[in-house]
Amino acid sequence: MSRPLPADLLLTGARIHTVDPDLPEAEALAVRDGVIVWVGPDAGAAAWAGPDTERIDAGGRLVLPGFVDAHNHVRLGSDADCVQLAGVRTLEGIRERIRAWRAEHPDAEWIEAEAFDYSAIPGGRMPTAADLDPVTGDVPAIVLSYDVHTAWLNTAALHRLGVSRDRTDLPFGTAAVDPVTGEPTGFVKDFAVKGLSRDGHRALRELGVPWASPDRQYGRLARSLDDAIGFGITTVVEPQNSLDDLELYERARAEGRLRSRIVAALFHPRGTGDADLDAFAEAARRFAGDRLRVGPLKLYIDDVVEPRTAALLEPYAGCGHHRGETFYPAEEFAELLAKLDARGFQCFVHATGDRGIRTVLDAVAHARAVNGPRDARHQVVHVECLDPEDVPRFAELGVVACMQPRHCAPEIAGPGQDWAENVGEERWHKAWPMRSLHEAGAVLAFSSDWNVAEMDPMVGIYTAVTRRPLSGGGPAWQPAETVDVETAVYGYTMGSAHANFLEAERGSLTVGKAADFVVLSRDILRVPADRIPGTVAETVVVAGEIVHRAG
Repeated sequence: MSRPLPADLLLTGARIHTVDPDLPEAEALAVRDGVIVWVGPDAGAAAWAGPDTERIDAGGRLVLPGFVDAHNHVRLGSDADCVQLAGVRTLEGIRERIRAWRAEHPDAEWIEAEAFDYSAIPGGRMPTAADLDPVTGDVPAIVLSYDVHTAWLNTAALHRLGVSRDRTDLPFGTAAVDPVTGEPTGFVKDFAVKGLSRDGHRALRELGVPWASPDRQYGRLARSLDDAIGFGITTVVEPQNSLDDLELYERARAEGRLRSRIVAALFHPRGTGDADLDAFAEAARRFAGDRLRVGPLKLYIDDVVEPRTAALLEPYAGCGHHRGETFYPAEEFAELLAKLDARGFQCFVHATGDRGIRTVLDAVAHARAVNGPRDARHQVVHVECLDPEDVPRFAELGVVACMQPRHCAPEIAGPGQDWAENVGEERWHKAWPMRSLHEAGAVLAFSSDWNVAEMDPMVGIYTAVTRRPLSGGGPAWQPAETVDVETAVYGYTMGSAHANFLEAERGSLTVGKAADFVVLSRDILRVPADRIPGTVAETVVVAGEIVHRAG
């Protein structure tokens, strides 16, 4: 038997969890031309070594496939020029952060802040311009919620952006109005749907909001890409882009910042026409490489639970008859999805409420009835409040559950938090039913939803396994829906790869697949769950190239 050609890279001394059922564990692997050419025991590694072979001695550490983050807004945050409000849980705390920022930036023409938590506003109400005015004065201020689904403006910003009682349907959102006076309150809904669209961004730029400028967007993207590779995320699925945004990725690639692979979905807001779809299809043909791929479409059927804009089957707790709205009537959405399905598009549909999710599943069923079944892998993204009757439909319809485990942490969504209080205790069993979906045969694609939550996959895996606070204290919330650590790892690797038609080239450490892998500082498959957070990606490899070393 002839000796194999030497490998470019040889990993030895590892505990490799391959996520490949045909060879679940190994100690070594060899890489040539960016592809895995051999996986096996340390004893067989010497045959692949040559004088120019680069070597990694894992020192007995766990090696996993590179993480595939199935829903990561690397263009959105966090922004170094914004007031950072993450972790601030009171209105006065928000004001203190803004005061401090203004003291350091006395000549700022805009005050921009991000990551405000709805629970910081007393009494469960939504924020108002009057809440901001005492600390912002005549300088316009825009504050984005942690989920970037809403914006909060002061009086000066309302005037600068042209918001009035006669102009509440805005290019970047829908302004809430006082029920008595009819005047805009300063709270703007639908920001994710409108403000993050191509037209919304253009409107904000034309109105002089610095946050929307291309340079600020690129700064956010570059920093987030650096974070992603540092966490061992070798493929990022960026779920909501306009055609204009693709230039940012090309710039990142030209400047050497695109070390993770990118799948970019294109945003399909309501009103998208056939000419737009033609342009989307052309972009998919243009960007079809293994480093930057464009293709899926992002749609919304509802909004979010915290400001009570998700669509529920029954009314919100303590809110009379209010149960939220869908952005499309059910019949219209079903026809739209069938049209997109017929053209071969894969759809990522944001749906958080049980009625919103059911509307999407009904639409997929309609598309299959009209067009015939196909391996479309349409995704319901978030799946926060799912009626048990709809659990088996994911597997039956071939719909992927793209979920963000960190969102169900008790300190974010549990008792005492806006999500749990708005849904009501009688529906808590519907919250993020990961185990139920897994046991019913659904494909789980796990992700961070950065910058809504921490990007680190260790945080998501820990939460999926425990449903406990990240601090480690306090009881688990809805522990019947936890999954084991192997399932969580699968969701962040092969599950997310499959969800994006990448399973033939990524997601497991298998001969013939891309050599994307991570060496971890701890064996998260064996350590107690409370030691999973803090685990570090010590070495990260993409296409056989070492792109990150910790320390």
